[in-house]
Amino acid sequence: MTIVEVPMGEFGVSGGGERLLLADTPSLYFRAFHGVPRSVRAPDGTAVNAVRGLLDVLARQIVELRPRRLVCCFDADWRPAFRVALIASYKAHRVADPVPAPVAVSPVADAGGVAEEVPDELEAQLPVIDAVLAAFGIARAEAAGFEADDVIATLATRHSVGRVGPVDILTGDRDLFQLVCDDAGVAVRYAVEKFALVDEASVSARYGIPGRAYADFAVLRGDPSDGLPGVAGIGAKTAAALLVRFGSLSAALAALDAGVVEGFPARAAARLHAARDYLAAAVGVVAVVRDVPLGAVSGVLPAAPVDPVGLAELTARYGLAGSVGRLTAALAAVAPA
Repeated sequence: MTIVEVPMGEFGVSGGGERLLLADTPSLYFRAFHGVPRSVRAPDGTAVNAVRGLLDVLARQIVELRPRRLVCCFDADWRPAFRVALIASYKAHRVADPVPAPVAVSPVADAGGVAEEVPDELEAQLPVIDAVLAAFGIARAEAAGFEADDVIATLATRHSVGRVGPVDILTGDRDLFQLVCDDAGVAVRYAVEKFALVDEASVSARYGIPGRAYADFAVLRGDPSDGLPGVAGIGAKTAAALLVRFGSLSAALAALDAGVVEGFPARAAARLHAARDYLAAAVGVVAVVRDVPLGAVSGVLPAAPVDPVGLAELTARYGLAGSVGRLTAALAAVAPA
């Protein structure tokens, strides 16, 4: 487990009204790498499109949402063993050539030494991202054996339970729609749609399901991007119909076990029966872990870079003046008077 934090109390301790911004950092830097031109380079020719894209996203969202706290969450294990043990195909299509176990694990390899397929030009930028965030004093959190999604879920749950303030999750990953909860003040800002707000009403409008049922919907429908096949013969329309009728997957299965036939679309009951083993495994894969063993993470937004000398050196070396300047200005703009 690695925690980098700005000194202060843990979530839930320091008072009310403090908006928390949680960044799904791998999702954001992957999107930046593919969305910002490869021609964006440092003076020495090193690609820095992911670095600059990530910094610009953080600057814009800080100004727009005006959080008091920010944590950049990372994958310590992008393909956790507990998920692979349940469904072997989980993210299997993203695996690069295996890395021998004795080799030190890189930021894009899991604890078993299996590396995620990441373009060389992006992998070279990850240490730069780490160094720049550290120079700014922006908190970083990850936990051995878990994905960034699990860290985000844990911090969002902590913050919500403490009734400290609203939580906004910056991500391009639909998996995190399962965390949306109006009562708890948790919303997603969806990068794929220019960081559009996703709340319960949005989830319902998009998928025709109850606003908190996205995880069950993903289990039933499947998700090829994560190697999850779903239930054979049950697509998005049937999955939505089941969730509207029963409210949740567990309630639908309980009705099935009780011999209830009313409300099941044609052949859906038989298909659920046939997929019971898959469903039992998939629920554990899709559901984010909300109690990852993290230490205290303050995430208090710095008013200015904590290491201005180091940041200046990084800025000059990698040609980051514009992006660093925008993030510095954003921090100053939202700092308490």
